[in-house]
Amino acid sequence: MDLLKAENLNRSFGGLKAVDNISFSVGECLIKAVIGPNGAGKTTLFNLISGFLRPDSGSIVFADREIAGKSPFQVAEMGMARTFQHIKLFPKMTALENVMTGRHIHSRAGFIPSMLHLPGMSREEKFIRERSLEIMESVGIMDLADIEATDLAYGQQRAVELARALACEPRLLLLDEPAAGLNMRETAEVAGLIKKIRDSGITILIVEHDMSLVMGISDEIIVLSYGEKIAEDVPLAIQKNREVVRVYLGEDDA
Repeated sequence: MDLLKAENLNRSFGGLKAVDNISFSVGECLIKAVIGPNGAGKTTLFNLISGFLRPDSGSIVFADREIAGKSPFQVAEMGMARTFQHIKLFPKMTALENVMTGRHIHSRAGFIPSMLHLPGMSREEKFIRERSLEIMESVGIMDLADIEATDLAYGQQRAVELARALACEPRLLLLDEPAAGLNMRETAEVAGLIKKIRDSGITILIVEHDMSLVMGISDEIIVLSYGEKIAEDVPLAIQKNREVVRVYLGEDDA
């Protein structure tokens, strides 16, 4: 069953067609990767799906509901979370506090109960803290809970951002270059963690440049070039696709 289905998506910036009539689907509990050279339209596609951009035309159906044109907050409420190519943590908040912000879409307390510190608010805050710690433990960063984000190493910040996304309790997790800037050991750890998240029942759509990572964890792969989808298949078939090889290596090498 498809959790996400995009049909005939288009998005232009002036005369540049960043996403050109792209259609694809993502089945539940799969890891699907989006790859392509720089400028292929990968991040634009992510921004369309997660509500940071509106498509010029086309449809995006998530969990049987049309989401094209909805705001990022509305999309998140429906069960989608994402990380970003450039880490976006609150630098003066601790790792735990950053993860706890991911729970805000599930919070029932409003402005007045929060200001007055009413009993219901205290109980909810305790639950959010406990659940956030559980998620940090599952990601392997429990020991970072009380450290300010600005004092964390780059790879640790990546892990906190991932934990914050998981704190949203998503059905679909969008990962934008989760291995960017990581060393080989950290990349291997991220690969194992992504597969663990998939095995827990969360569907994953990932943009990544590290081909070893992509081929090692993906169930299916979409290949973009200049805003167009040129291939969609399982990893082995993508590796043998002559058009994909041409795009990555050039005509002569292909």
